[in-house]
Amino acid sequence: MKEKCGVVGVSLKNGGTDQAALITYYALYALQHRGQESTGIATYDDKIYIDKGMGLVSDVFNKVRLKELKGSMGIGHVRYSTEGASKIENSQPLLIGYKNGAIAIAHNGHLVNYRELRAELEAEGRIFITDSDTEVIAHLLVKELLVSDFIEAIRSLMQRIIGSYSLTLLFDGMVVAVRDPLGIKPLCIGKMDGGYIISSESAAIDTVGGTLLRDVCPGELVILKDGQIESHRICRSQNTAHCFFEFTYFARPDSIVDGLLVYDVRRRIGEILVEEHDLNADIVCPVPDSGVTFAIGYSIRSGIRYIEGLMKNRYIGRTFIMPAQEMREIAVRLKLNAIRANVAGKRVALIDDSIVRGTTSKRIVDIVRSAGAKEIHMRIGCPPVISPCYFGIDMATRAELIAAHKSVEGIALVVGADSLGYVSIDGLVKSIGIPKENLCLGCITGKYPIEIPGEECIRKQLRLAQF
Repeated sequence: MKEKCGVVGVSLKNGGTDQAALITYYALYALQHRGQESTGIATYDDKIYIDKGMGLVSDVFNKVRLKELKGSMGIGHVRYSTEGASKIENSQPLLIGYKNGAIAIAHNGHLVNYRELRAELEAEGRIFITDSDTEVIAHLLVKELLVSDFIEAIRSLMQRIIGSYSLTLLFDGMVVAVRDPLGIKPLCIGKMDGGYIISSESAAIDTVGGTLLRDVCPGELVILKDGQIESHRICRSQNTAHCFFEFTYFARPDSIVDGLLVYDVRRRIGEILVEEHDLNADIVCPVPDSGVTFAIGYSIRSGIRYIEGLMKNRYIGRTFIMPAQEMREIAVRLKLNAIRANVAGKRVALIDDSIVRGTTSKRIVDIVRSAGAKEIHMRIGCPPVISPCYFGIDMATRAELIAAHKSVEGIALVVGADSLGYVSIDGLVKSIGIPKENLCLGCITGKYPIEIPGEECIRKQLRLAQF
């Protein structure tokens, strides 16, 4: 699974400083886990400067390139592709010009009505240079700005776009942040000595020496200008639909998302896994790195010794040379290798965050089994994933989701585990501490917070949102 991206917005008090690009760079570095395909920064100093490229933040930017991004305001983006291919044209921020100026926009999320809106805009004669849903948002906003002031244009935009979106924008000397009415994707505000920062996660605020102030509210428009914060609650919904995967997988454990420390949520899930699936084991072993905090909670509650049984190669990229079929085992071991002395002859409680297709889990179990483990009991910190995500997670199709077609016992057989236990949906909700009706659980329940053609809907966004 891949999160679509992370966004940043920076506004500094002193108009003469050119530090916005550097601060944005460091913040994006802290959000690198949210996207590794491309990155970009746009800044403002009487005009918009923009630079972006394919690859990691550290690969794209250096001191020379950052120095060319002038201004005291900036936005940034790291991307994985969900809607739109992985190519430079789709990298963000996007820069859109119109007769009254220009807008730079960065987007985390996915519009479920993207194709309908694009077809409508193309019928009006608008030309698209990308196949990203972010460009649809930009064109719609420009269209509204021609007939309304900025706040009313944002209001009209939010009435048209349906789905998940956390946006940062550069417009008319302002840094702007917008969060969708259901708050599906995270977005927060921090204060720095020299101004303010908007970020997908609070860890980025910590990285630049800032202090977390609060989350951007669902349906809120935040404007940073001249060292001041201006807030407008554009619309209110009776419920939120925060993505539970932020707490179980995507967000960094040291981030605070919607008022909750992610580390604490994952530790509690590990503890509840013991209550729901206790076992006799010799060691608790995490699948690095995503299973570590769950495993700590499991060890604390069960009293079973925590020890690393797998070591991850943290210097390998998302792709690497694999010239022939017979090299697949070596390719897997490039990423993970067992610490044989720790697992040989042991009954292992192997803790991971999720199982999607089952192929990765099978390879991991095979590695631990080959290292001499006596028994392998998998415990998973996310309930079975039975449905695809429509809100910005690049997830397998329903046909590829192993839990959509097999029982828990059947999955255990496929991955080669002696037993398999998932945290229950109720246990997950209890661990997060947000009421079930205020979470998006679509991929584990098959019921979505926004109407999706062919899927069951538990509520309609626009019916409940009050603009």
